[in-house]
Amino acid sequence: MTDDGQRIWVLADDRAGNRSQVLGVATCLGLPVEVKNLSYGPLAGLPNVFLPASRMTLDWSSRRQLIAPWPDLVIAAGRRTASIARHIKRISGRSTRLVQIMNPGGALEDFDLLCVPTHDPAVYGENVITITGAPHGVTRDVLADARSTWMPKLLDLPAPRIALMVGGSTRRRTFTDVMAGDLATRASAKANAAGGSLLVTTSRRTGTATSALIEAIDAPSRIFQWGNMTENPYVGFLACADMIIVTGDSISMCTESCASGVPVYLFAPPDLVSAKHGRFHQTLRENGYVTDLASNRDAPTHPALNPGDEIAAAARKLMGW
Repeated sequence: MTDDGQRIWVLADDRAGNRSQVLGVATCLGLPVEVKNLSYGPLAGLPNVFLPASRMTLDWSSRRQLIAPWPDLVIAAGRRTASIARHIKRISGRSTRLVQIMNPGGALEDFDLLCVPTHDPAVYGENVITITGAPHGVTRDVLADARSTWMPKLLDLPAPRIALMVGGSTRRRTFTDVMAGDLATRASAKANAAGGSLLVTTSRRTGTATSALIEAIDAPSRIFQWGNMTENPYVGFLACADMIIVTGDSISMCTESCASGVPVYLFAPPDLVSAKHGRFHQTLRENGYVTDLASNRDAPTHPALNPGDEIAAAARKLMGW
């Protein structure tokens, strides 16, 4: 509850992308929130057009969390949270305001603020704002704290320090050994040409291509492999990087890579990129946030990118805060 008695709920479900977005908005909002961790039952698979404003898609432990006193504001993301948010608004006598990230899949008029990414199909209405990328919690303060923690650990590596943020395969696209080797070769060449080093972090989705990636790295480097029993340096590497190379398979990771304003190079071979990701990448290129790694052009510095700031500002305006 905020100092003036306002209650804010964040609906955080079990999809990492949705969860990171709502928590990112909460971080940007900078107010106390109550995080409601949601798990679903079998009815969650139904299309939203068939679902009423109800808790029926939740398992019993999640339903028990949603009790009065009802919040003044709910922040949620993704299709599966939409019927839950609408239930809260209905049972509160419509006094609860709803901020929803991404298209909720129906009943658009129930939401006070819809935040729709430009790479998704357009949604129209007075309650709609469009955002570039995915909101996140990699704020200026978070980066400053991470830099103070991690930079002393990286002083043995020559500058410029280039963060290499590696995602991997998606449901429909495979990050192959060939892609991994090409990425490592290009990143190593850029580090060596600048007399610098690589700060490499892989993800769960990098999978078996991790070995090909590491074998092809030929530059001074610090490498974190997913699953290592050490502190994950992901935010630390972002904070300490003089420039960043990021794979194009994750909208969240690409947006976070643009959070500090340092030059960002995008590795997005056609076989790794879906149509949705391609639209997102083009928006980043057109607005000067990224340059393709395969090009001969230098990436520019740019304003920090975090749509969470836009959503937080719109939420404050909505609430009169």
